[in-house]
Amino acid sequence: MKIIVMSDSHNNYFALNKIVQDFYADLYIHLGDGERELNRIYTQYPDKKFIHIAGNCDFASLSEKELLFTPDDQNCIFAVHGHQYGVKSSVEPLKKIAREKGANILLYGHTHARFNEYDNGLYTMNPGSVSCPRDGNRPSFGIIDIAKNGIVTNIVDL
Repeated sequence: MKIIVMSDSHNNYFALNKIVQDFYADLYIHLGDGERELNRIYTQYPDKKFIHIAGNCDFASLSEKELLFTPDDQNCIFAVHGHQYGVKSSVEPLKKIAREKGANILLYGHTHARFNEYDNGLYTMNPGSVSCPRDGNRPSFGIIDIAKNGIVTNIVDL
């Protein structure tokens, strides 16, 4: 299973469209702050599967603020935007919550800064921002490849 993880597009429809158009995935996850342009993507690609997590700039969103789900029979993903967990200060409290919920993959956004690590059974990824990174890197998104023999996570320049 291949999952594309995006975050913080902040009205940049063209960045989202490029990702969905150029990169195949079984599932596309947007971690917030981009609902307006994502709604346009939904109508353009009705055959693709999307999950949207509401961010702090997705005003009046009907999307979930966090989601715990199982993409297959072996893995559990906890996805949040991150603002409600203080991720700009530290990701450690959020990692603890993800573990308590039984997740082995944690996805968050909000900081506009890339983060990708594996620590004691937990894959943690912030894909950065597809439009306005704040870490000195180029705009980016994440790719998660889940196979029977393991998980590979990468962050890719857009």
